[in-house]
Amino acid sequence: MSTDTTLEILTVGRVGVDLYPEQAGVSLAEVKTFAKSLGGTATNVAVAAARLGRRSAVLTKVGPDDFGSYVRTALAGFGVDASFVGTAEELLTPVVFCSLDPPEDPPLLFYRLPVAPDLTLTPDDVPWSVVSDVPLLWVTGTGVSVEPARSTQLEMLRRRGRPDSSRNRWTVLDLDWRAMFWPSPQEARAEYEQLLGSVNVVVGNRAEVEVAVGTSDPEEAARRLLSHGVEIAFVKKGADGVLVATQDGMTTVRPNLVRVVNGLGAGDAFGGALAHGLLAGWDPARIAAYANAAGAIVAARLACADAMPTMDELDEMVSRTQDDLVSKAQEAG
Repeated sequence: MSTDTTLEILTVGRVGVDLYPEQAGVSLAEVKTFAKSLGGTATNVAVAAARLGRRSAVLTKVGPDDFGSYVRTALAGFGVDASFVGTAEELLTPVVFCSLDPPEDPPLLFYRLPVAPDLTLTPDDVPWSVVSDVPLLWVTGTGVSVEPARSTQLEMLRRRGRPDSSRNRWTVLDLDWRAMFWPSPQEARAEYEQLLGSVNVVVGNRAEVEVAVGTSDPEEAARRLLSHGVEIAFVKKGADGVLVATQDGMTTVRPNLVRVVNGLGAGDAFGGALAHGLLAGWDPARIAAYANAAGAIVAARLACADAMPTMDELDEMVSRTQDDLVSKAQEAG
């Protein structure tokens, strides 16, 4: 189990239990059986990073129920430090049902009322020395959707300060836009504005960057993100690949083509590989290539946490994609 001095990644935010239909192409009303899996964006990113050999932990909360016990046990099984998983005594661990129709963007049914435990984080729940010193801190837009989590996350970023050393080199914002958690996109944009000044890496898709900076055009969105002092912006363009932007320029990394079974865990796998690449000191384009590969692998599988790829699987996928590109270039020539 990781300790404060060896921890490499701390993710903050959503946790839950995902229930996936074992029958595809039908509505939830017609599903007969479900498969249970650990879920939640921040949680899955920690799992994905751990699968790649990183020492990760998640700061979150569960309820005092059997699903909460399952979350802690599952995290330990994946090699993720569960020391910072607290308990909200009056709430239930969130459950999320997914319908695999369409598989690329499955509709979700969240059971997080009256409020999810992970949105009740207070300063008393925060391991402040870890927040200050961990090499990579991962936060989400959902984490500032309501109080008290909003003030807690903003205080975490304030105390950490803008990263500028090897001690706390990276602070990553996953825009993680979920409309059901916000009164309006306008309110979300105001909160995103506060976050952007305290992070140096941002990741999101077209819809998420539109909420954050007012445009879904990847290049313009990247320019606006960089104007806040962000070092690297990753804008996911779906089947068109991933735009990688730094102060030195922009490039698009080609996608990996797979048959999609469940698109939900792809973004979390992307995040885990992204975190690994940042800590490994890779150049941004290589990070995006491996993150893309991770997302493709998980999109072709049913579950989220259980489906996160190993480094050998990522190496194979990236190599195969590069070989395909070389073959196409030779054919064109």
